[in-house]
Amino acid sequence: MFSTIKEEIDVVFERDPASRSILETVFTCPGFQAIVMHRLNHWLWKKGLYLLARMTAHISRFLTGIEIHPGATIGRRFFIDHGMGIVIGETAEIGDDVSIYHGVTLGGTTWQKGKRHPTLKDGVVVGAGAKILGPIIVNEGARIGCNAVVVKEIPTGATVVGVPGHVVVKKDVSSKSAQREAMAKKIGFTAYAESNEVNDPIQNALDSILDHLNEVETELNELKKKKPKMSEEKESNIFQIMHSLLASFFGVQSQENMDRDEKYIEKNGIKVYIILGFILVFCLLMGLYTMVKIIIYFAV
Repeated sequence: MFSTIKEEIDVVFERDPASRSILETVFTCPGFQAIVMHRLNHWLWKKGLYLLARMTAHISRFLTGIEIHPGATIGRRFFIDHGMGIVIGETAEIGDDVSIYHGVTLGGTTWQKGKRHPTLKDGVVVGAGAKILGPIIVNEGARIGCNAVVVKEIPTGATVVGVPGHVVVKKDVSSKSAQREAMAKKIGFTAYAESNEVNDPIQNALDSILDHLNEVETELNELKKKKPKMSEEKESNIFQIMHSLLASFFGVQSQENMDRDEKYIEKNGIKVYIILGFILVFCLLMGLYTMVKIIIYFAV
C-alpha cells in the first residue's frame, strides 16, 4: 500500500513541474487524492461492499471534483492534472502510465449492462475536455487532443483531434505549401488554424480546394492576357474583309487577298454574314430615306 502511494507521489513530481514538496502534493493535489481514494474504493468494490464503495467515491468526488466509479480498473502510475470535471465510468479500463487532464469523460453510449466504457492502453495521454465514448479501445501511446470527441478505436501511437475525432499524421512538406499559403492569405482564410507539423483529412481537403483555386486563377489570368489580342485580331479581320470587298467591287482585289478572305469566311461565315447583313440593311434604309426626302422636296 505504501509503495503504491510512493509511486503515485513520484508520478506527480515526474509529470507536474508545479509540484514542490511531498506535503504539498499530498494535501493540495486533487489528482493524487482522487487516485489514492479510488484504490481504496476499488478494493471495497471487489470485496462486494458496493454501497460503502459508492459512498466513499461520492465523498472523494465532493472533495476533489473528480468522479471515478469504484468499479473502474486503473493501472499503475496513473496521473491526473488539475482534475476538475473528470468522469470515469464503471467499466472503464486504464493501463499503466496514462495521463489525463481536467474535463475528460470516459463515458458510455448505452444503457445496457456490460462493457460500455472505453479502454485506454498503456502510455495514453488525454487532453483537457476530451470525450471518449463507448466500449472502444485507445491503443498504446495514443494522444487525444483537447476537446476531441472519440467514438471509434484509435491505433497505436496515433494523435486524434476534432469533433468527431480523426487521426492526424505528421505533415509532409510539399512544394505547393507556399502557393496554398498565398492563396489562403489572398482570400482571407487561414486553413484550419494550420500548424507546421500536423496534417489531417480536413486539412487535405482544404489544401485541394486551395490548389484548385490557384489553378483556376492561373487559367483566368492567361485568358485575360489572350482576350485583348483576340479582339484585335477579330477587328482587324473584319476591316480587312470590308476593305477586300470594296477592292473586289472596284476590281483591284489580288488573288492572294481573295484566297485569304475565302478562308476567313469559311471559318467565321455566320459572323461575317451577320455583319455584312447589318451593313446592307443600313445602306438600304439610308438610300430609302434619301429617296423619300428627294420626292418630298420635288413634290412640294
